[in-house]
Amino acid sequence: MRESLELTHFDAQGAARMVDVSGKGITERVAVAAGEVSMLPETLRLILDRGMSKGDVLETARLAGIMAAKRVDLLIPLCHTLDLTSVAVAFEPDPVGSRIRIRAEVKSLGRTGVEMEAMTAVSVAGLTIYDMCKAVDRWMVIGGIRLLEKRGGKSGHVVRPEKPPDRETA
Repeated sequence: MRESLELTHFDAQGAARMVDVSGKGITERVAVAAGEVSMLPETLRLILDRGMSKGDVLETARLAGIMAAKRVDLLIPLCHTLDLTSVAVAFEPDPVGSRIRIRAEVKSLGRTGVEMEAMTAVSVAGLTIYDMCKAVDRWMVIGGIRLLEKRGGKSGHVVRPEKPPDRETA
């Protein structure tokens, strides 16, 4: 954690600005994010059996996640337009927990990280699952979206600890 809080997206007068990354070196950037969608057991079964009337839920959600990662600069103010080299979205059904775990890995050769792209891919994949299944399960919950790992740049390789710091004291 940084010793002093530095708000990089604001200038000395408090005006919003896009961070100038022109002085940074080009390195391979990788980010891995995860999240999940909890649902009724019957909903999960329909998804896995490809029984939803709107089509193959997971393949549609995978495409949506990939497309969203490519357009983060249009969704989140002050994010840089990035030339992504790879976006992968994977799903892990959990019948015991009645949920689908979502994982996205994004890569780029650039001057700034791809964490927002990975987390956006997970978010939009989850929203797509919800959208395609809401007719049978309106009370699904999308949650737990978090960065698991990042590589590249000044901070190097960072992996989310098993037990992150308490948000109250961090």
